[in-house]
Amino acid sequence: MRVQKLSLLAVAAVAGLSLTACQGGDKSSSASGDSSSPSSQTSASQASGSQASGSQGSGGSGASSGKGTTTGRSGTVGGGTAVGGGAAVCTTSHLAFTTSGGMAEGTLVVNLKNTGSAACTLKGFPGVDLKSKDGSVSARRSKLAAPLVGIKPGEETRFTLHYPPNNSGGSGETFTSLVVTPPNETHSRTLSVAVNVPVSDGPTSAVTVDPVGTGK
Repeated sequence: MRVQKLSLLAVAAVAGLSLTACQGGDKSSSASGDSSSPSSQTSASQASGSQASGSQGSGGSGASSGKGTTTGRSGTVGGGTAVGGGAAVCTTSHLAFTTSGGMAEGTLVVNLKNTGSAACTLKGFPGVDLKSKDGSVSARRSKLAAPLVGIKPGEETRFTLHYPPNNSGGSGETFTSLVVTPPNETHSRTLSVAVNVPVSDGPTSAVTVDPVGTGK
């Protein structure tokens, strides 16, 4: 009986030690799990923060690029495809002037030839002054519309001067010089002419000029 009691006590002691060891292992495992959880959360938080920072940086660079594109378009618009592509205005220094009789009595045709190396344009009324020994008369503009005329090198255009012919039988007034200023120019050329008009009260009021590029 004594031997059996000692055996039972030994078994109980061994069982108790085994239970204590198991509980210690569970606590250690639980502690290990708890300690790893904050670390995982911290890593996840850091990863999330780095991703957020990266997306903000990308958004900022995108906005800057968009503004640059808009400015470029504005410059293109200012840049000026419409302003820079046309032919230049004909200047007096690149024009040769000649005169010829018109189709009708009391008309004088003035021819303008492009002597430059590039095409140029004219639009509007020329300035025209008739001069004689007694003074000068400025031609008035007619009511014709002014076309835009392009002149290639070596080509010419013209305009017509109208004046009342002298059919009075008298000597009238003879203008010997014609001063021509092309449209949009300030420099003139003087041509020798022989334009005879009747003398009366205000005879020169009927002297008119057509725009460049009209008539034959």
